[in-house]
Amino acid sequence: MNQELIGILESIEKDKGIPRETLFEALKSALQSACRKTFPDSENIEVDINLQTGAIKVLQNGKEVFHPDFGRIAAQTAKQVIIQKIREAERTTIFDDFSKKLNDIVVGHVHRVESRAIIVSLGRTEGILPAREQSPNDGYRQGDVIRAYVIEVKKTPRGPEIILSRSHDNLVKRLFEMEVPEIHEGIVEIKGIAREAGSRTKIAVFSRDEKIDSVGSCVGMRGQRVKNIVREIGGEKIDIVRWHEDLDTFIRNALSPAELAEIKMNKSRKSAEILVNDDQLSLAIGKKGQNVRLASKLTGWELDVRSLTQRIPLNQLDGIGEKTEELLRASGINSIKDILKAGKESLQKIEGIGEKTAEKIIAAAHEAILQGKGKSDT
Repeated sequence: MNQELIGILESIEKDKGIPRETLFEALKSALQSACRKTFPDSENIEVDINLQTGAIKVLQNGKEVFHPDFGRIAAQTAKQVIIQKIREAERTTIFDDFSKKLNDIVVGHVHRVESRAIIVSLGRTEGILPAREQSPNDGYRQGDVIRAYVIEVKKTPRGPEIILSRSHDNLVKRLFEMEVPEIHEGIVEIKGIAREAGSRTKIAVFSRDEKIDSVGSCVGMRGQRVKNIVREIGGEKIDIVRWHEDLDTFIRNALSPAELAEIKMNKSRKSAEILVNDDQLSLAIGKKGQNVRLASKLTGWELDVRSLTQRIPLNQLDGIGEKTEELLRASGINSIKDILKAGKESLQKIEGIGEKTAEKIIAAAHEAILQGKGKSDT
């Protein structure tokens, strides 16, 4: 039995990665517990196991004692306790191993899908990719290789639970760190990242070496480095932005490719009003406001983008005097954009503004845009 036991424990040590000392301690505890429950007059009973030979001795008050039923008791009672101890040790080992991989990327295979959550096989254990942490671009099937970011490792009664993410900002960050040697070596630094998973990511980078271009390093020869990352995240667009310590410059870079005319900052509120020409407004704001939203997150400032014509005081438009301006503002019309959005019919509904006045106001608004008024607006 002893040699067979040694073989089993050695096999478990090799396959499960559990130290032999831990296994022997579990076995010793199990046998000692079994003896105390079964033998009469079992006070001061201890079990000693030779780590090399597997020889087992039962000691009472320091002297070896023998019992004809010990072999049966060891086989029947200790088995379940040993299995439990080994399972606990294995869970601890897995928990420790994956705790070291927290905030890092792991590679596994899609095992199955449960209630929209993807169960990922990670070798000795499984990870969970909840629906909320999946990217809209992902479409995994059973058996597919998957790379995911570890956001949480926690202990549960069922064993370690590893929560994965494909939508986390830092998934893209870690992919750049793995793909770009200059980042891994500390020459290029990632200063910030803003992501809307499945759609677009903005990442701000800075080079500690003037001879090394931070953006060029991330893009790679013929764009190969960034292409590899885009492919991994399912075609999600990536804007690589050059970080700058001057906030005005950084905001301009963050809102690229739009060209900004003026930036008015409120440092106490960490907000900035961005003025652009009309042809740059949609570019600066982006589809459904995404470009300015990501730029705000990247810079840490609240950015409000407006066209220059929106800044033209209403009373500077032909046909709008002080009284007419008061009527417009009382109706919630405060800019050229508001005038054009309201249209002739809505303007005519304002008490004190007739058809001809409404036509003049709209014509003046169009003229202001065409002439590019507001560039000298104070």
